Amino acid sequence: MSEISFQNRLRVARAEKRISQGDLAELVGVSRQTISSIENNQFCPSAKLALLICIALDKKFEDLFYFE
Repeated sequence: MSEISFQNRLRVARAEKRISQGDLAELVGVSRQTISSIENNQFCPSAKLALLICIALDKKFEDLFYFE
């Protein structure tokens, strides 16, 4: 059985809103490096952080995060 990985469309959604990593980080209360790590699939956000990101980008959870 292959491993399922948690993926995201954060970079695309951020670009659509014209929001920098730093600006998004400030909106949700984390560092810019945390946003970068999430975008590069090096860090899996907590449910709370994922929800805050969805709110900040005005997206549904399933529009930003998915399993592959």
